Amino acid sequence: MADVNRQWVLARRPKGIVGPDNFSFQEAPLPALEEGGVLLRNLMLSFDPTQRGWMEDRPSYVPPVRIGEVMRAGGVGQVIESRNPDFAVGDYVQGLIGWQDYCATSAAGPLTLSKVPDGVPPRLMLSVLGLTGLTAYFGMLELGAPKEGETVLVSGAAGATGSVAAQLARIRGCRVVGIAGGSEKCRWLLDEAQLDAAIDYKSEDVRARVGECCPDGVHVYFDNVGGEILEAALDHIAIGARVVLCGGISGYNAEVPEPGPSNLMNLVLRRGRMEGFIIIDYAARFGEAIPVLLDWVSRGELKYAEDVQHGLENAPTTLRRLFEGKNLGKQLLEIAAPPIG
Repeated sequence: MADVNRQWVLARRPKGIVGPDNFSFQEAPLPALEEGGVLLRNLMLSFDPTQRGWMEDRPSYVPPVRIGEVMRAGGVGQVIESRNPDFAVGDYVQGLIGWQDYCATSAAGPLTLSKVPDGVPPRLMLSVLGLTGLTAYFGMLELGAPKEGETVLVSGAAGATGSVAAQLARIRGCRVVGIAGGSEKCRWLLDEAQLDAAIDYKSEDVRARVGECCPDGVHVYFDNVGGEILEAALDHIAIGARVVLCGGISGYNAEVPEPGPSNLMNLVLRRGRMEGFIIIDYAARFGEAIPVLLDWVSRGELKYAEDVQHGLENAPTTLRRLFEGKNLGKQLLEIAAPPIG
């Protein structure tokens, strides 16, 4: 065990795209372990667009990260010391462990430590079996409620959440169209995720292509992007459409909030429903979703992609990758050996 705990702390709140200047690297003593807690050696960190919102000093579903506080992030680690009977040395666990080498935490409270199930590669608990996969599961299947034969459109379809959401609609027997940025991502959607069509927003007219790919209209639109792409999708919704608002990455780095879509009346004219959600509202039901997702993964029906970077020193640039569109699938950062499967 090392004598110091390397950490990235929030140094200044972002204006525009997030980057290394927003953080400060420091070394701190190893965290103290309280009764009922465990000490983790952190192995892999999760990166998600919502972390940009956590850095803002404004009310949200969780408190903002404070200046000087270790940057909040989900991750997986291995127990190296335990004062909790539910966790043994050597156990793999997941939770909000932060951008640091070691984390001392308790097993109480929302979204804190949970043990990685036996036989499950720990890194999957950050992607297809983690919060992004669970977001796709409940957002698509509960709120979108796709029916066999319907047309489903997904933006951010090559990202960690969108790629799972799109495939869940395919598994339900829907015709699925994904929107992503770049030919490589679109090829993955067609060849690996087995979608019916892919739209490259970087090189194609999204509004026109949605009309071409969805001639009978869009019955379910799962939105990760917001902005102009949300507006383009609303132009083509079918009667009784369900629009699920999962995220709005197009506006996360904007100095001024983007204006809302100008065509919201389409929801009235076509008797559609648009609803947003936060995955923590489904925390009590995570246990029912994980085995279903794992079964689909095990049978090869649900594919997943991961973009794994390396080294705690690269945490700020790894977060920035999300907003530069560089990641295919789940963005991860391995910060310690041993590699986890």
